[in-house]
Amino acid sequence: MSNNTSLQRSIIIAGTFVVLIWWIKLCEVLFGWSLSQLGVYPQAPSGLIGIVTGPLIHSSWPHLIANTLPILLLGSILIYGYPKSRWWALSIIWLLSGVGVWLFGRENYHLGASGLAHGMFFFLFISGILRRDKRSIALLMIAFFMYGSMLLTILPREPGISYEYHLFGALGGVLSAIGFRHWDPKPPRKIYSWERQPDEGDALSDEEDPIIGDQWKTGGDRASEDQQHND
Repeated sequence: MSNNTSLQRSIIIAGTFVVLIWWIKLCEVLFGWSLSQLGVYPQAPSGLIGIVTGPLIHSSWPHLIANTLPILLLGSILIYGYPKSRWWALSIIWLLSGVGVWLFGRENYHLGASGLAHGMFFFLFISGILRRDKRSIALLMIAFFMYGSMLLTILPREPGISYEYHLFGALGGVLSAIGFRHWDPKPPRKIYSWERQPDEGDALSDEEDPIIGDQWKTGGDRASEDQQHND
């Protein structure tokens, strides 16, 4: 896959992940499966598998629906806006959120893609602040306008919500934004006429007037000749 991905292709990639998590939930309901054991269970060896599988599993349809649009939108603009660092950032967010929950989370199964969504938001937010180019700032503004509340949901709010997943996903996004801030090329900056340096052929000598050029020399030489004739 090339580094430069169109916005349409980015939406398709993010949408494919959304289709996957919906398909998993549908299979869970249709076949009577219980996949909650594939979430992260802190400090239990059996819970380590959740580091990989936890973001794919959701406890209910409302839980899945709540994560769908953030994953689609934030995923699309991250994949589109950061062509060189996107997969590294997403991998770090995915793994660090799970490891953090396994090490420090409450004793319960933690699952869902909200940690991934928070990681993507914080990656876009911090990258825009650090890079300060037009594209990064535009993506920051879109992310903040849609999901600025994620700045607060990394804190404990409701007992049934894994703020730990949010917190460590956000941490993964921040670290990725700092570590990869120079990886992606910035769009070319418009150079205005007054910022351009003159070419060597157009450079004026120290003795040239910027308006009349060296005509003053000619006039001076001519005046000297007239004075000699008068003498």
